[in-house]
Amino acid sequence: MSDFCSLLEAEIPRLRRYARALLRDASRADDLVQDTLVRALAKQHLWQSDSNLRAWLFTIMHNLHVNVVRQSFRDGAMVDIEDVTLIATTDPTASCQLRELENAIARLPDEQQEVVLLIGLEGIRYDQAAAILRVPIGTVRSRLSRARGSLRKLLEWDEEAIPPAIPLERVAVSAAVA
Repeated sequence: MSDFCSLLEAEIPRLRRYARALLRDASRADDLVQDTLVRALAKQHLWQSDSNLRAWLFTIMHNLHVNVVRQSFRDGAMVDIEDVTLIATTDPTASCQLRELENAIARLPDEQQEVVLLIGLEGIRYDQAAAILRVPIGTVRSRLSRARGSLRKLLEWDEEAIPPAIPLERVAVSAAVA
């Protein structure tokens, strides 16, 4: 197996986690991850070994997702969204709060959801998120700020109750099977 394939394989769990949180549908998320991996393998020659592979893969995933969303709007397609549950792996009493947070994040505009998930869930730096989303870093900051404000209102949290960065890294995303 080539070095590129080994590096690519190591990023699959992060790609799956982000795709599942973004799409809230395990099947569609797996399709998006697969499409991302196929595109990455096909475009492997374009990746620069001194650059951040994760950011490059997230850029590919973002672009594929945007293309699918645009196509579904053109086609007028409606998609049923499967329930996804966020589960706290360290504190079982927090599962209710995490479910509320998940529902609140789902109500944010797509641009704000993407920023919250990239920075809060994946731990991507602001400059990397800006590169992935192809927007200026100031836009990332303003979207994140607006998202935090919206989450405060949706969750009715006071200023002290919401941390400066939403600590989603301890959260595991699992699909609820109906």
